[in-house]
Amino acid sequence: MAADSGCKVDAVIDKYGLASADPVYESLDDGLLARWTGADDRTEMGYRSLTAWFNKRLLKQVYTEHGRESLDTRINSDYETLRGDDDLQRDELIERLQATGIPGASLHDDMVSWGTMRTHLNDCLDGQKEARKATTNWEQESVATAKTVVERKAETALSSLAKKGDIDGGDTAEIEAQIQLGCPDCPTRVPFDVALERGYVCKQHRSADLSAHNT
Repeated sequence: MAADSGCKVDAVIDKYGLASADPVYESLDDGLLARWTGADDRTEMGYRSLTAWFNKRLLKQVYTEHGRESLDTRINSDYETLRGDDDLQRDELIERLQATGIPGASLHDDMVSWGTMRTHLNDCLDGQKEARKATTNWEQESVATAKTVVERKAETALSSLAKKGDIDGGDTAEIEAQIQLGCPDCPTRVPFDVALERGYVCKQHRSADLSAHNT
């Protein structure tokens, strides 16, 4: 497995000593590949769920080293706060962590995105995952192509802005485009791949629509 010294996942593994943090496999990278591909009769994990798993292993490792409670309930709760949209709650948690000697701000910044995890699995680890069989997948491919086009255009624009001095570090920033689907009856919004995986956009109004058709 080839490691890319510029990969954020590799950098985080080295910084926090996570190489052997997987409770099942000899190395964290072996565990990531096995969970992603569904090896050893495991249920396949997507990029997002695997990213959350990795970030929680990071959180658990740091908490354990600093003597902070690291039960799953605590890890899950703090992870949701750190990665959530409530800036106030996140800042308060980071301050509490700082007070106990845990570098909360750095910990938050070192958590990886699903796009970074995707690159690590495919490029750094040379992972290969057999595509799911389907009668057609042109729809998914079209969305993936659209996201790629957006990311490339954004990369070009950011590079230009960085050269102009409008965005410091814009030329090296991670770019992650996302297709969001919104429910027409409520504020619910979910990523395209999440809606595709579970088969609906909004559970509440999906159920209402089904009931309406059955009456």
